[in-house]
Amino acid sequence: MPESLPDTTIELLNRARAGEAAARNRLFARYAPVLSRWAHRRLPLAARDLNETQDLVQVTLMRAFGRLEAFEYRGPGAFLGYLRHILLNVIRNELRRVSSRPQHAELSDSLPQAGPSVVEQVAGREVLARYERGLEALNPEAREAVILRVELHLPFAEIAELLQKPSENAARMAVSRALVSLAEAMKEPKP
Repeated sequence: MPESLPDTTIELLNRARAGEAAARNRLFARYAPVLSRWAHRRLPLAARDLNETQDLVQVTLMRAFGRLEAFEYRGPGAFLGYLRHILLNVIRNELRRVSSRPQHAELSDSLPQAGPSVVEQVAGREVLARYERGLEALNPEAREAVILRVELHLPFAEIAELLQKPSENAARMAVSRALVSLAEAMKEPKP
């Protein structure tokens, strides 16, 4: 018996909106691993506990599923963008909550670890800020293509599935075009 084609995100969303638990489960299974990898990379090192990351992803998906009626599908990558937006807010809220608690640290007599200099840190922040601005300048599908490949290191087969591309090569071309657009958007303005 030939394998059936995977359900598209819009099909699963429509079925989930109609109350079908299996569709919600498929959406969860499709997006939870991607969100976990993305969240893990966005969390500060001290907060990268696997269980905590999974909790943040579950909160994100529960919030998204609770608001499915409000979500407006605008094409491939739109739902993932919606989930990333919710997850980013969940992460920010968690970081605010954790940072409001007093931290108890042991004082050390040893020298601090060698790390990037202040100049290197500032330069890194400037490049990161340009990257973030560049991402925002991209259309939603291009933005997701960059994030899936550059930040999450997903294989092209998985990107093709998430962006609903017909093949790995189509996903590869979408990522390539998105990276060219990102590089253009990140260029520093000439004085």
